[in-house]
Order: sequence, then C-alpha cells, then structure tokens
Amino acid sequence: MNILFADKRRTLIFLLISNFLLYFGFSIWQTMINNFAVEEIGIGPASIGWLQALREVPGLMGFLLGFLALFVSEVRIMSLSVILLGMGIFLTGQANNIPFLFVSAVVMSFGFHFFIPCNDGVILMTLEKEQTPKTLGQLRSLGAIAALTGTIMVYLLAGGWGYRTLFMVLGGAIALGGFLLLPLGGTQEGLPPRRQVILRRRYWLYYALAFLMGSRRHIFTTFAIFLLVREHGIGVQTTAILFLVNSLVNIYTLQLVGKLIGRLGERMILSIAFSALGFIFLGYAYVTYLPVLFVLFVLDNILFGFNLALTTYFQKIAVTQEEITSNLAVQQTINHIAAVVVPVIGGAAWELFGSQMPFLVGVGIVFVSLVMVQLMRVPAKTPPVAIASGTKG
Repeated sequence: MNILFADKRRTLIFLLISNFLLYFGFSIWQTMINNFAVEEIGIGPASIGWLQALREVPGLMGFLLGFLALFVSEVRIMSLSVILLGMGIFLTGQANNIPFLFVSAVVMSFGFHFFIPCNDGVILMTLEKEQTPKTLGQLRSLGAIAALTGTIMVYLLAGGWGYRTLFMVLGGAIALGGFLLLPLGGTQEGLPPRRQVILRRRYWLYYALAFLMGSRRHIFTTFAIFLLVREHGIGVQTTAILFLVNSLVNIYTLQLVGKLIGRLGERMILSIAFSALGFIFLGYAYVTYLPVLFVLFVLDNILFGFNLALTTYFQKIAVTQEEITSNLAVQQTINHIAAVVVPVIGGAAWELFGSQMPFLVGVGIVFVSLVMVQLMRVPAKTPPVAIASGTKG
C-alpha cells in the first residue's frame, strides 16, 4: 500500500487512521448497545426495534452526500464523520431514557454512514483500476483488526469500568481523534478539483445489484442470529464468540478477496458469492445441526467481503471521476431501502409460514442476483477514471 500511495503519503496516513477509528468505534457501540439498553435503560422489544430502524435513517439519507461533496471535500467529511461517531458513542453513555438513546444512536449512525461512501470515493478517485481491489481489501482488513480490538477492549474493561464510563471515555477519545484528523482532512492529493451529481441510466445494473445485495445483507443481519437464538437457544457468550471468529477470519479473507477480484474480475467473484449464498440460505432453512449452522454463519459473513466487487465494478464503468462519490452515496441509499423493506416482509413471512421462509426468500434473491451479475460488462478500454487530472474522460 505504501508503494501505491508513494506520492500521496498524507492521504495514506489519513485513510489508515480514519478507518481504524471508525471501525473501532462502531465495534464498541455494536458490542455493548443491546446489553446497555436493556440493563441500564430498561428498553423493551418494541423500542429496540425502533432503535435499529432509526439507526438506518442516515443510511437512507446517504444520497445527500453527493450534494455535500460539491462544497466540502470527501476527506473533510470523513474527519467530521469520525467526530460525529465519537460524539454519538459518548452521548450513549450519557443516555438516561429511551428518547436520548435514540438521539445518540442517530448521531453515531450519521458518522458511520457518511464516512463509508467518502472513504471508497477517495480510493476510487486516487488509484488506478488495477490497484483498487487490493487496496480496498487491505483497508477492510484493517477495519476487521480495529473491530477485533474494540471487542477485546469491551471484554476486558466493561466489567470493571461499566458501560457508561466505557462509552464516554472511548467515544470521547474517538471524537478527539477526529478533531486531530482535521488538518490532514484538508488534503486534496490525487483528488479531482470538482464534483458532480449525475445519475445515469447506464448505471441501472449497479443500482439494481445494490438493492439486491442490501436485501441479502438484511436477511442475514436480521434473521440469522435470531434463528440461532430463538430456535436453537444459543447464549450471549456463544454469539460473542461467533462475532469474534468473524473478525479474526476477516483480517485475512478481506485481503484475499481484494486480490481475487484483481485476478478473476468482478463478474466471476460475484457469481461465486451468489452461488454459495444459495446453499447457505438453504442450510439456514433446513439444517438443524448447530455446529453446521455456526459454519454457515461464518461463511455467510466471509461472503460479505465479496461485495467489494460491486465498488470496483462501478469504478470501471464510471464516466467521470467527478460523479463517483455521488453515485456511491446513492448506492448506499438504495442499499438501505432494503433495510426498511426486508425485515418487515421477512418477519411477516416467518410468522405466517415458519422460520424457513425468510431464508427461502433469500434463495430467490440470490438467484435473481446471480442472473443479473451475468449482465455485467466492463469496457475493454476506458479513460482512467482514477487519475486525478480533473478532466472528463
């Protein structure tokens, strides 16, 4: 990575620090929020549902980033996003009632969801197409290391410090880190001088796959652990171990996925992922042997890394680099529309037809995705979108 950013050292340092802070902070929040909400606030099932729903609102508003980037650079937005994330975590430790908890979650979520498209946009606009998959994989691997660090810190400190102190101390430290990043956030190394908000019909497949991937993601995040807890009675310690294993595995596999995208191409990688997901969802629906379900859970998580291929695919079909950030933001919004639709439909299907039905719906989604992936075409030769010349290709 040092070689790739040899002439953009400030950008590299900024990306490394900001990515670590973001994923470290989100891991802290994600690991403790359910226990804190139940034990300290006394939250019930309905309110925890609202908490998760409100947390997705900033993702739905991601399209606004395209307009914000017209006036504020992506790296500056990333610095401010880390500050917001830290403030939200700090405020969580201050929460004494459910409305305050909702507000803190939304503040945290704005930081998280506004960071991701800008982060990917900076990489796509800075690097050549051949370099992007490997670099994205390395940064996602760094995120897995940060998440693992956060999980270990919660395990070691939560008992002695308590939830509130841990939220406030670590949240405050992350916000401070974001403030310290602001001087680096002024760098424009490798970035075009202006941005555009343009949605094109030629990107329809990219948008469609974003929705389908979001649907697949929320079947996993909403119903996979719920199935293991409700139908198989696993405890919180087992759940924590599963997430710990996921973080450990991702440290290696995300780098591997980045390399494989560069070698095999986006269409092949996504075809492999969706084919495997069909069998995994069938396993969720019909397998009752718990160790096998644990393996399926980890494999399902690994396949999330294959989504990197959609990002690198867009870099290859983008008409100009000026419109990259706005379209990444729109992709996030489309992805989060599924966050509203899929849990409701899947939950109703579970109630009406049994626990197998959400996962059978998932089989249908990945089949449609597999068919649509075959339509992916990358121009043989395109103007180098990721070269920071500021000119249109």
